[in-house]
Amino acid sequence: MPLKKSINTNIINICLIFLIFIGLIIYMITVDSIENILNVLKSANIFWMILGLCCMVVYWLLEALCLYIVTKKTYKFQRFRNSLRVSMIGQLFNSITPFSSGGQPMQAVTMVSEGKSISSSASILLIKFIVYQATLVVYTLIVFIVKFSYFRNILNNFMDLALVGFTLNFVIIIFLILIGINKKLVYNIISFIYRFLNKIKLMKNLEKHLDKVKISIDNFHEQFKIIKEEKLMLLKLVILTIIQLTVFFFVTYTVYRAFGQSGTSVSNIICAQAFLLMIMSFIPIPGAGIAAEGGFLIIFSMFFEQNKINMAVLFWRLYTFYLPIVVGALFLLKIKKQEKKNLPI
Repeated sequence: MPLKKSINTNIINICLIFLIFIGLIIYMITVDSIENILNVLKSANIFWMILGLCCMVVYWLLEALCLYIVTKKTYKFQRFRNSLRVSMIGQLFNSITPFSSGGQPMQAVTMVSEGKSISSSASILLIKFIVYQATLVVYTLIVFIVKFSYFRNILNNFMDLALVGFTLNFVIIIFLILIGINKKLVYNIISFIYRFLNKIKLMKNLEKHLDKVKISIDNFHEQFKIIKEEKLMLLKLVILTIIQLTVFFFVTYTVYRAFGQSGTSVSNIICAQAFLLMIMSFIPIPGAGIAAEGGFLIIFSMFFEQNKINMAVLFWRLYTFYLPIVVGALFLLKIKKQEKKNLPI
């Protein structure tokens, strides 16, 4: 039943994503004439369009390489192509689930199907998540320090949303680090919250929930020890993640140049994209649909010509959202075919 419910939820999410895409196309045709859309496409720079695709491929490869480095510590004979497959399946389910919540569970399932244990799979994914989240927070903190006042003067209160997203991400990583440093304190805090919810009749089976929390905190605390001990691995992951984030943000610059825009620095585009990512991070819709497109329109209207901004939204979403869904689905289909091939006759 849980599996069936999960499948039904994902089908609904995919339908929602499809409707948002159709809505975007209708919006473009309504606001821009078809003639203008065709003219913008004809004048697009093919080099920058191809470079945008290449950036996404590099982003995926770096994501897979980070996963490969962590996995290799436990499984010496791990192949990079296996890590790439797991990574792309994560891209697919991150895209079609709210808050990107479905990626890691499906990655764990894939790793277990390859012969890895549940505990080690969870450990590997957890380590990678902690490093990625911590690096993202530091990266965006630097962006906020350097560029927040510049964008605040232009976009006014809209930047407050980016600040909210950054705060949420910051709180998450602080909470995770706190578990690694003082698990007893974290358990007492959660226990207090759970007992309060139980007292006001919003939670049942208190002891059962507390046992689960204790197990999760203990497991996480153990994984955090590995991060502290593997300093060289940690350094590699941080450097690769910084490059990965920069490449991902650079995709927007390739879209900017593809439609004949110039005059704005790469750093401004990258920082603006980092702010948009922060806003998207707390939107409870798969891929932060509608909010992502709306946020792009508001933030990047300061850089794009009015007759090209809608096309820029479309191509940015095609590169960073719809393409990972398609490519991730291909990797998932390949696994399904292999499973069928291995079935006994």
